[in-house]
Amino acid sequence: MTFQRACGLSELADDTPKRVELDGTPVSVVRTEGEVFAIHDICSHANVSLSEGEVEDCQIECWLHGSAFDLRTGKPSGLPATRPVPVYPVKIEGDDVLVSVTQES
Repeated sequence: MTFQRACGLSELADDTPKRVELDGTPVSVVRTEGEVFAIHDICSHANVSLSEGEVEDCQIECWLHGSAFDLRTGKPSGLPATRPVPVYPVKIEGDDVLVSVTQES
């Protein structure tokens, strides 16, 4: 697993998604409930950025149609989305938020 710097921990406001791109992959990095999560930034229902949505109860909500995705699992909690979005491993080193978007072979 290869981790790369996504952003600084100090750049993250609680419950406010930050969009980054890692190896061409759009990622939404979120600090909420004392943890940092990284989730694919494109809604599985509509091709829109999840980082423009709101975060509440460890979920990120798509601003367009209201589907919410669990930040821990990527699973949708209600319609219209029926497919999960990928979540990515996160490590914190000092002020650096490191994310791995690579798949192990």
